[in-house]
Amino acid sequence: MAQCQPCPVRAKCTTCRDGARNVGFPPRELHELQLRNRAEQREPDWHKRYAVRSGIEGTICEFAHGHGMRRCRCRGQAKAHLQHVLTAIAVNVERLSRHPPGESAPPRPPTAFQDYLDQQGIPRLRSWHAAS
Repeated sequence: MAQCQPCPVRAKCTTCRDGARNVGFPPRELHELQLRNRAEQREPDWHKRYAVRSGIEGTICEFAHGHGMRRCRCRGQAKAHLQHVLTAIAVNVERLSRHPPGESAPPRPPTAFQDYLDQQGIPRLRSWHAAS
């Protein structure tokens, strides 16, 4: 039959090696869960809850990409913990060294987490250097 012949432009639209294209459908429960999650992500309340994470994401990215924290240089949980603590100290020293001696760091705007605490009426620790 003419319909069953291979497509003459197949090489331009797919990289499949064996010539067969596969379409997968998740189980109904997983599909319904995805739909519910996607609908929930359009809600303003979800965005407010998710914004709490934004305060720490930059620091995690700096550790992972800038200081090689994706891999431990030692074996064992205690040594890995020690590596993380020493790296955190080094990052703090590096951040402090950016400021001229004798000058304190300018106040930072509050993070999303600090804003969330303020909205909930939860007092912040004095050690948090954020503009109030």
